[in-house]
Amino acid sequence: MLVGERLSKPVITISPDMPITEAINLFKKEHIRRAPVIKDGKLIGIVTEGNLINASPSAATTLSIWEMNYLLTKIKVSEVMTKNVMTVTEDTPIEQAARIMADNKIGGVPVMRDGYVVGIITETDLFKLFLELMGAREMGVRVTALVTDKPGGLAELSAEIAAQKGNFVSFGVFVGEDSSNRMVTFKVSGMDLEQVKKAIQPHVKEIIDIRM
Repeated sequence: MLVGERLSKPVITISPDMPITEAINLFKKEHIRRAPVIKDGKLIGIVTEGNLINASPSAATTLSIWEMNYLLTKIKVSEVMTKNVMTVTEDTPIEQAARIMADNKIGGVPVMRDGYVVGIITETDLFKLFLELMGAREMGVRVTALVTDKPGGLAELSAEIAAQKGNFVSFGVFVGEDSSNRMVTFKVSGMDLEQVKKAIQPHVKEIIDIRM
């Protein structure tokens, strides 16, 4: 799956000359936490909710509300935005975008096409994808098990479910306890809990969790 299939668009962008008071109000109105900063059609930065909060006076300030509001209107987005922006393209694999965000501890990155912003991919988009991957909104028997890491091991497991007329709603493979095994989490429809348990036991090292 590629970023272009999951990005949020149209993306809300802001001008570097926008006062941060207006940016704060825009963020609240649109329920967003970050926005690309655009000048003459080109990306020059990104501003986040954190940038705006850090630029605002603390609760301990001795300034009056009028003084604070006046000072805030003088601060522009260009003064608080992040200038070195990490980006991806529409044909970036979704897991690569997730790795970029996780490794750099950022909540979203602009998506580019020919030098222009066409969308944004955020942690919320990835959470939604994770829900789909794990079949969180679908009914079935959910299993987490350890399987021996060997050629054909997962094929044996899936063949047994198919033989029992079961259907995989979701299937994920994760790091196991060590290099000899993998952890799998999957959801099966068309079978009850005991049927699934009986079917998979000969093909897994350990059933960690099984539930409806």
